Amino acid sequence: MDSQQYFTLKEVKLNNNCPECYSNEGLELTFKQKFVENAFYKAITQDIINDMYCNTCNTAIFPVRWTNDIEQVVAYQKRAVQVKPNSVKLKQLTWFVIIASTVLVSGVVLFVSGVLNF
Repeated sequence: MDSQQYFTLKEVKLNNNCPECYSNEGLELTFKQKFVENAFYKAITQDIINDMYCNTCNTAIFPVRWTNDIEQVVAYQKRAVQVKPNSVKLKQLTWFVIIASTVLVSGVVLFVSGVLNF
């Protein structure tokens, strides 16, 4: 049930030439931030990825194919993106485990100390 997902932070249309089809109208850069969810919590991490895609030739453009101009634009856009801060939200199951263990430990301590007798 442990899942790692990404949500979109920013999408930018670039005017640079595509390294595959040389069109200057279809390049799109997307920044995504990692979101982790399991049975106990939800969390936003600082991991950010970027994807580049050409809508003209329908091709994913990997960093190996980037030109110097594209690298400069990506670096600029990376500095401009607003990253969401780290956060953790505990789920209901976690709160139940915390409260149940606290009550259990308190009961054992009170029983051992003689305050609580059965």
